Amino acid sequence: MGLELAATDSEYKGITEEKYVTKALKDVYKGDATHYQVIVNTLHRHESLSSEDIVDLEIILSGLSLAVSNIDLAYHSTLLNTIFGMSMWNYTPDVMDALVKLIISLAVASNGKLLDSCLAMLVANFVPPLSFQKLLNMPRGVTRKDQVLSHVHSSLGQISELVPLAPARLLTIIIQRMPIIMKSEHTILLYVENMLRLESGQLGEFIGSKMIMAVIDRLLDLDVEIEWDEANHDYCRREIFEMELDDMEEAPVIMNKKEDLHKYAEKLDSLMVMAFEHLNTCKTGGRLEKVFETLLWSFKTTVLNAYKSKFTQFVIFYTCSLDPNHCGKKFARTLASIFFDCGKPHISRMSAAAYLASYLARAKFLEFEFVADLLKSLVNWCLNYCQRFSATANKTASNFWGQRNFDENEISIMAGGVNPKAHRLFYAGCQAIMYVMCFQMRSYEELKDELFNPLNEVLNHDLSPLKVCLPTIVNEFLRQARGASVFTRMAEPASSYPEADELMFPDTFESDLSRAFGGMERLDMFFPFDPILLTKSDRFIRPQYVYWSSVKPTYVLDERCTSGEDDDSDHDDGIRDHDMAGSLRDSELLDECDQLNRMSVSSERYNNSLLDLQPPNRMPARIKPSMYPESF
Repeated sequence: MGLELAATDSEYKGITEEKYVTKALKDVYKGDATHYQVIVNTLHRHESLSSEDIVDLEIILSGLSLAVSNIDLAYHSTLLNTIFGMSMWNYTPDVMDALVKLIISLAVASNGKLLDSCLAMLVANFVPPLSFQKLLNMPRGVTRKDQVLSHVHSSLGQISELVPLAPARLLTIIIQRMPIIMKSEHTILLYVENMLRLESGQLGEFIGSKMIMAVIDRLLDLDVEIEWDEANHDYCRREIFEMELDDMEEAPVIMNKKEDLHKYAEKLDSLMVMAFEHLNTCKTGGRLEKVFETLLWSFKTTVLNAYKSKFTQFVIFYTCSLDPNHCGKKFARTLASIFFDCGKPHISRMSAAAYLASYLARAKFLEFEFVADLLKSLVNWCLNYCQRFSATANKTASNFWGQRNFDENEISIMAGGVNPKAHRLFYAGCQAIMYVMCFQMRSYEELKDELFNPLNEVLNHDLSPLKVCLPTIVNEFLRQARGASVFTRMAEPASSYPEADELMFPDTFESDLSRAFGGMERLDMFFPFDPILLTKSDRFIRPQYVYWSSVKPTYVLDERCTSGEDDDSDHDDGIRDHDMAGSLRDSELLDECDQLNRMSVSSERYNNSLLDLQPPNRMPARIKPSMYPESF
């Protein structure tokens, strides 16, 4: 090294490393930077280091640790820049020891002036240099990773104990330095891995919740990049579908055509898996409830109104599956509370209704009685809404559930007999009920008095929810209701019912009225817990998830027997739910056994009756939540 210079210089000969470094630092004030430059040059070395080079590094770093009080920000800026630019990934554990000791000393002894730089240097070591990333899958790379991250997190903990301001400053630095979504998958995953390690470590008490929220935000950033606009809807839907079904003959071609989309999906998938594994660790460590509270807050403030989100919400879904009794029920109650809260924006309440419907329909881990109670609450809310509307229309309005009275605009009749936009909350509630019932009609056949009688009144009200709600849901709901014989016809003149041949409805997915109540965000077709289309993440969700292929509609038994399908197939979660197919306007993609029907009805030709309908064609293809904001 250049330390031989010290052996030949009479002033430096025979002195300790501390005195050597101290004298070199002080000589800079006098204009002599000879030995100072030797120190800087030694620290710059990181490639093909000999054993002597390593010894010299340890000596210099140890000497600097003992002489930090002599380091001046102005005179020794080159030295400081060199130190803060060092990557522990390039050195042996002994050099790492000496380096982190120096970083800790600088953070503590500088009266806070170098605190941010020290913390930033450690955060920079979350991720290795690009030249080292290819070694991470090799034994040597894994060993080095463990060594580096152990030193990094130990140092962050020590600094935080010695400098009370450190956790707050560390949080800001970590958030600011999060890799953007265009960075490599390795880079993003390693960085997030360190964030989650901080959340579960000694600093979790101070910055853990912010780490979780930042990770959710990054998931959402990737999520919204995976989008299907109207122009590319059919193509993008086909890509994701085939990619998730592992159709290896065609998938590579599709991936090449949409390379960026595929890269975002892969990154998101890997991050979701990391989040799921972290949640399992939290459950084992008895911290799941605490983490859930953070996730719930993040959901309410970020995810709930992110109308392009397709996958991020499955983090809280999986958390609920790990603790159904506490987390699972609290999430559902929170969604219901948001929907019922007249102080919340309409857009948030409608989104909460969509989330609640999708969650109650898809969460296998929720108890029947709990779901039934929530459905009753929704039905009662809708019934009160109808009664309040009728009272207002008759000039005898009373205020139900803290809601304001209707104005003339809301009472006015649009062409077709309803005003979808004015009563969008009501239609969102009705659609949520019908959607859940499509998945669970058989379970509720015995609740006629408590559930179906008031629902019958709601669906036959002058507000005409059966005309306005998404025809694909209305059609399937009515088909099952007819099969279960749960409704009786309202007292009406016989002339108000069309003849049987008029009840053959075209294969209509949506209508002008459903688009009107759904608004620009198309919340009429927002079902956020439709099957997750991420290959690696699917194995975490599948065991606790209700696929349409496992649902036994009230009308389906004879049809399945006729087609030769085993009646026990409703327990086969291995059948891929063809909700994923995603055919929204065409009949190109059908479900797996051709008798799982796409819900469709023409609202223009539908009358207000619950009975006497002919079987429609098919049942639910994938209703993808993110396709429509740009399209309408």
